Amino acid sequence: MSQTVGDYFWERLKSWGVTRVFGYPGDGINGLLGALQRCNGDIEFVQARHEEMAAFMASAHAKFTGELGVCLATSGPGASHLLTGLYDARMDHMPVLAIVGQQARTAVGAHYQQELDLEALYKDVAGTFVKQASAPGQVRHMVDRAVRMAIGERRVTALIFPNDLQEATYEEPPRAHGAVKSGVGYTRPRVVPFDADLQRAAEVLNAGEKVGILVGAGALHATDEVIQVAETLGAGVAKALLGKAALPDDLPWVTGSIGLLGTEASHELMMNCDTLLMIGSGFPYSEFLPEEGQARGVQIDLEPGMLSVRYPMEVNLVGDSAETLRALLPLLQRKEDRSWRKTVEESVAKSWDTLEDRAMEPADPVNPQRIFWELSPRLPDNVILTSDSGSCANWFARDLKMRRGMMASLSGGLASMGAAVPYAIAAKFAHPERPVIAMVGDGAMQMNNMAELITVAKYWKQWTSPRWICMVLNNEDLNQVTWEQRVMEGDPKFEATQIIPNVPYHRFAEMIGLRGIYVDDPDRLGSAWDEALASPMPVVLEVKTDPEVPPMPPHITFKQMRNYASSIIADPNRGSMIANTARQVLGSVLSDDRDDKD
Repeated sequence: MSQTVGDYFWERLKSWGVTRVFGYPGDGINGLLGALQRCNGDIEFVQARHEEMAAFMASAHAKFTGELGVCLATSGPGASHLLTGLYDARMDHMPVLAIVGQQARTAVGAHYQQELDLEALYKDVAGTFVKQASAPGQVRHMVDRAVRMAIGERRVTALIFPNDLQEATYEEPPRAHGAVKSGVGYTRPRVVPFDADLQRAAEVLNAGEKVGILVGAGALHATDEVIQVAETLGAGVAKALLGKAALPDDLPWVTGSIGLLGTEASHELMMNCDTLLMIGSGFPYSEFLPEEGQARGVQIDLEPGMLSVRYPMEVNLVGDSAETLRALLPLLQRKEDRSWRKTVEESVAKSWDTLEDRAMEPADPVNPQRIFWELSPRLPDNVILTSDSGSCANWFARDLKMRRGMMASLSGGLASMGAAVPYAIAAKFAHPERPVIAMVGDGAMQMNNMAELITVAKYWKQWTSPRWICMVLNNEDLNQVTWEQRVMEGDPKFEATQIIPNVPYHRFAEMIGLRGIYVDDPDRLGSAWDEALASPMPVVLEVKTDPEVPPMPPHITFKQMRNYASSIIADPNRGSMIANTARQVLGSVLSDDRDDKD
């Protein structure tokens, strides 16, 4: 049988090193699916329950492997369903290729069933390269450009295949005018600033007496270099959410997360430093960075468009973070005065004490912070962690102590609900021998994560290790938004929008062949985590939590206090709000008092 366009397409992707694609079938891609079956397993197909989840998986595959993530969907609604997951990849600078079907070439433009203008639809999310194939000889260069541009520019690209073209006989492009011959292969370049720019950066950093460093996802591969720079400069280091795994938290000068989900130590670092070094971070909230004019700034990023958009930097360096830091290190002078470092370390120690006090405060029935605090010392050395958006991200950011060798991620720039479980599935396919833990709120669980437990049930027996856990915070509340309504808007909880049904998630897990564990007693949390981590099959650990435990920010403004006070008056849960807020604030005060007496 002659080779079809579909056959050639998968053969070309294999030449680029692609071994896995996430997707959902449909008649708009039948030609591609038939050809994929003829690949004899060279490229694995992972069947998600929804195309959006497949795109999240492709984004997570790129995050946890550094490779190209690939997702596949049919025409019309299949293609449109991919968009949210693709935007997650785009906003977090991940290389992802989307492959979608289209109606037959003769029907395009006829308002045909499931015919969408996919090039227009994808122009924003995959604007770097989105093309619809029209002839067999075009496919070669389209695949090569889409893959090379995705991995080279860390962007989303998209290829659209009309269904009749997928089954057409493949023909190589002719050696003729109007045709092109392309090739496979890409090697990342070494990107380092010029010596003169490195010298300017060193002069700023050497002159600083109180250096604060902020690292993001761009520093995940530069752990040793960041440590060397921080030690030389006597600096403290805060971590943006996507950079949580960039540095281990057992270093006494690592202040933890920054921002609304951050720690008091990170806030104090940023508010008191006189020099800021930002490495591979697009952290969006300028109000948590030094006030303009307070600190001199140096920033390192691979993307020029991300430089000096959060804080007016004095020196902007385009470069790979590890390479640039290695080139910068010989130019830095060791700071002999370590008083600033001592101040940072004291702040870090105090911050951890505060978090522990808050986690151990009583609640009705379980304080959500304690779940994460109990998990933290039990984390396996090579664990991969994923978190959903919502209040669970607060505790993920603050209460889990990262160690070397761990990986962690979530939907960062998009901050989409529903990403934790597909992220955890992709992590397990990429690293089947490693334990994986997803942390999810009940809102995201009901939205789309519950269905993806079926995907876990479908595939888990082929994983090298069965250790895969989904921890669900069941508080019957869209909790993050509830607190945002209270603190940002001064409105009481709007029960019509915020209350969600009580669902027995652990029983659903049992129904589909997984293990379910239910906890509503805080004293059983430790043993529950032990059971889950030792389980011979994937686990859903459901914890009944108190929605009135406030996700206290590291710094409370007067406006936030005023709004919160006004929201209490009419809030249906004002009694629990007042009691829990008092416990959280009082715990911090008592901790400070103990420190003073010590």
